Amino acid sequence: MTAPAPFGPLEFQLVLLRRMADHQPELVEEARQELSASLADMREANRRWQAMVRAPRGRGTLRRYRSVLGEPERSVRRKVGDLECDALFWPVPLWPGLRFEVMAAPGGAVWNEWLVRAPDAAGPELLTAEDLRPWSCTVDEVARAFAPARPMEGSAPTRWALAITDPGSGRPYVAEFTWGLFQRLLSG
Repeated sequence: MTAPAPFGPLEFQLVLLRRMADHQPELVEEARQELSASLADMREANRRWQAMVRAPRGRGTLRRYRSVLGEPERSVRRKVGDLECDALFWPVPLWPGLRFEVMAAPGGAVWNEWLVRAPDAAGPELLTAEDLRPWSCTVDEVARAFAPARPMEGSAPTRWALAITDPGSGRPYVAEFTWGLFQRLLSG
């Protein structure tokens, strides 16, 4: 019996794409082809990821990310309220202007994991709801551009939503995100 192929950055990107396929199947198809991966590859990567996540004696979340993605490109200490934590950042080749950020509390407990803008990459100019394009912006960018945005519970663990108001029309919307990346805009 041969050992399974290593699970690395390529497979991790397929895991990110698997959840995004629910909202943006065409973009996922293009990205999957760019990665030279089949639908079966994407399903298998997701199956293996879920097995790692659910393993009773598996690695902790932060150790899992390190084993899959290697050492982070950058790590910074942050204070969020009374909690000091580490923000660790990994490049994601499919989205060169983004980084995968993991927020870890002392002891390694992970309390947030999503895509954010790379520090040296310019984000989009977001003035109205019409500027929101799938995969163009992150939760943080939309929250800042449409302040005061109201966080809402997403429909799955890797999903977030923000209630926003278009400054031009005054119309309410719900911006939906998967792994922190904008997916779609719904009428609020």
